[in-house]
Amino acid sequence: MAEKDRVGRYGEDLVAARLGAAGWTVLDRNWRCAAGELDLVARDGDRLVAVEVKTRRSQRFGTPAEAVTPAKVARLRRLLARWLVEHEEHAAEVRVDVVAVVLHPGAEPVVEHLVGVA
Repeated sequence: MAEKDRVGRYGEDLVAARLGAAGWTVLDRNWRCAAGELDLVARDGDRLVAVEVKTRRSQRFGTPAEAVTPAKVARLRRLLARWLVEHEEHAAEVRVDVVAVVLHPGAEPVVEHLVGVA
């Protein structure tokens, strides 16, 4: 596995654990279809949330959240709609969140959860 993939997997594992500790239920991880991938699909009470996790080892090229462009958000919404068609889940609200993770050597990860980007 490439270093970039290990960093991404670490960030997703970290976020999934934090969401679980906060009472969320992770329903799916790395769900794929021909149109793309959803990192996490989770339930937060009666809300269904697609969670895009962006993990970086530095902010040299901007914050991880800045990598989630309007086009990416639109694609995530389409993917979540497709996920809903293929699964027996119903929710009062559906949204897309972004969780940005920055890893600094020798320090705790910095995690920023942006709720409802779409």
